[in-house]
Amino acid sequence: MSGLIAVTGATGVVGGRVAARLAAAGVPMRLLVRDPSRAPRHPGTEVRRIGGYGAAEDVRAALEGAATLFLLPAEESADRVEQHRTAIEAAVAAGVRRIVYLSFVGAAPDATFTLVRDHWATEEIVRATGLAHTFPRMNLYMDFLPAMVAPDGALRGPGGEGRVAAILREDVAAGVTAVLATEGHDGRTYDLTGPSAFSLAEAAALLTRATGRPVRYEDETDEEAYSSRAGYGAPDWQVEAWVTTYHAIRDGSLAVVSPDLRMLIGRTATSLAEHLRSGAAG
Repeated sequence: MSGLIAVTGATGVVGGRVAARLAAAGVPMRLLVRDPSRAPRHPGTEVRRIGGYGAAEDVRAALEGAATLFLLPAEESADRVEQHRTAIEAAVAAGVRRIVYLSFVGAAPDATFTLVRDHWATEEIVRATGLAHTFPRMNLYMDFLPAMVAPDGALRGPGGEGRVAAILREDVAAGVTAVLATEGHDGRTYDLTGPSAFSLAEAAALLTRATGRPVRYEDETDEEAYSSRAGYGAPDWQVEAWVTTYHAIRDGSLAVVSPDLRMLIGRTATSLAEHLRSGAAG
């Protein structure tokens, strides 16, 4: 792809791996970060500081001369869509010609998982700019599953017998890099999923096998789920997001397995069993 690519979120896992992959491919790149001291170092790569997506002038100045913006979603917050809007408007003002936004599978205004509605709203803002755009849409991160197990060995949530086609962050980064570094993706939406959909009970069984420690799935009631998560002192919107993640598993919103990643990178995504066999469960 011709022109400089501006990459956000490079101090995090997905953004950092996208940056590393682009650097390995020799793609001209500029990293937009809050803390330049934490930015990865790649030969020939520029680093620009921004105060966050809501710092319009910072973002505009950092994007001057960039052809493409890879916009990683902002940290979850009540005003995340407005932060995205500010960054997107700054990109337009800076003369960016293409936006690649990492969205979420099933993005819709009435999505079960409430945070997915933010992704839909952001997609609509990007579409309204008239710029070339692509939306790789991730599923839940498979990497997080081991950390979801409580100290007593329970994986709890109101997910019922639903299934989720979770995906490794490394595989998300590979798909995004393919979109950024090659032509022919304008106007496209790609669902980035794992190679199969599994239930939380099946995940618990695989975790047990991988670690040798008993892990069980406990299907909470909605009342139990809201009550337990409210105990963390999080705002209502955050509690709703946590619980509706499981609702989206339960109602099948996250179960669709897509061939898009294989089409983009030429290989199948890593399965949960393969991931756990690598020692990832600890």
